[in-house]
Amino acid sequence: MALRRLVELIAPPLCAACGASECRLEPLCAACRGELRWQTDTIELAGIPLWAPVAYEGPARGLVRALKFRGATGAAEAMASQIAANAPPGVLDRGRLVPVPLHPSRLRKRGFNQAGRLAAAVARRTGLLVADCLTRTGPSATQVGRDRSERLSAPLGTVLARGSAEVPSRAILIDDVVTTGGTLAACGAALLEAGAQTVTAVAYARTPGR
Repeated sequence: MALRRLVELIAPPLCAACGASECRLEPLCAACRGELRWQTDTIELAGIPLWAPVAYEGPARGLVRALKFRGATGAAEAMASQIAANAPPGVLDRGRLVPVPLHPSRLRKRGFNQAGRLAAAVARRTGLLVADCLTRTGPSATQVGRDRSERLSAPLGTVLARGSAEVPSRAILIDDVVTTGGTLAACGAALLEAGAQTVTAVAYARTPGR
């Protein structure tokens, strides 16, 4: 703790969205937190009920990138707090949290699965258990540059249930951000094929208009 305070004095933490230095306790500064666009509705995307507390734009993009590309633990904690505090009734009441899998080659490169970190942080706040029961194989190229129709028709890689993992009957997919829903569809299909009775999804952010 003392070492962390010393580091913060030498190099104060910066806002994940705008770079301001006035955010020692939160990954987003007060001004950027005020610009988050909140959402309350649950939508159906790729046949799966999905809820996300904020729109994937502005400061929310910065927070997602801080978790995904810099491994900022504080970002996962902030996202999970907002998810747990704002979840509509029934969304996180029961079931097991299933993180959307990362391709093994990208997992080796990045060192962590951002969806797994987010699921663990949500679990600490809700008491729900995490079921890391999905895996991804096949191509591992980035989704950047592919349009929505390409992402929907051919999500990169194949999602499967792990051979030795128990698949929950009520599965709640967890991801940092949802755009087209192609990955959700692949995960949902894998869970249902492996024995899940219901599949829903919770993300921190989703693309506006989806």
